[in-house]
Amino acid sequence: QVQPVESGGGSVQAGGSLKLSCTASGLTAWRNCMGWFRQAPGKEREKVATIYTRGGITDYADSVKGRFTISQDDAQITVYLQMNSLKPEDTAMYYCAAGRVSGSAYCSLMTGFPYWGQGTQVTVSS
Repeated sequence: QVQPVESGGGSVQAGGSLKLSCTASGLTAWRNCMGWFRQAPGKEREKVATIYTRGGITDYADSVKGRFTISQDDAQITVYLQMNSLKPEDTAMYYCAAGRVSGSAYCSLMTGFPYWGQGTQVTVSS
């Protein structure tokens, strides 16, 4: 069973930085999607950034492009989300998700992420 576990959330002032980490136990390095999603109170869950671990193909939500960076470790079962220039609207519960897939296109679909972590809170104050 694959179980993503997140860490690194917290509180920061606007303009600050945070780095989230996620390790997906039970996942082996192959063709995997790993990604970060977030959900703010009263809003739907949205994609933040994804990575297709074979080749490191990344994708970002427009709202975080140029500010957030997703990366992976050499074992390809840990991903990071470096968040810079944080804004109050980035406040949300951040979830890590993962899945084994047959190609990078699946990382643009929710079906590419059947395994989810418990989430880590990020709070940005103005």
